[in-house]
Amino acid sequence: MDTRTLELCRRIMQSLKRKNTKPELVVRQVLPRHRKAIFVHGCFWHWHGCPKGQLPNSRLDYWLPKLEGNVNRDRTKIEQLESLGWDVLVVWQCETRDLEELAVRLEAFVGKP
Repeated sequence: MDTRTLELCRRIMQSLKRKNTKPELVVRQVLPRHRKAIFVHGCFWHWHGCPKGQLPNSRLDYWLPKLEGNVNRDRTKIEQLESLGWDVLVVWQCETRDLEELAVRLEAFVGKP
């Protein structure tokens, strides 16, 4: 059970950055302007299978539909871009820790014809 008050949870959520996060900035440094899209997903918010991407223990009636909606929206956006001829890569927050591996993956994606 979550021991935080609703007010504390609200303040924590409001303090989180939504744009120009550290993982986004790391990826953006190696992204030239091509018909390629790279999504940098936070593991929790986009429901990744890693330890950071797990459901919370409380308020599942709120979090489950919220996270399912994010996943469905991600899938729709990727399909739309691909139908327009864009290449799409998803980078997860947890994958930005190993910068060498990330650089190899991004270079392979960006260099792909």
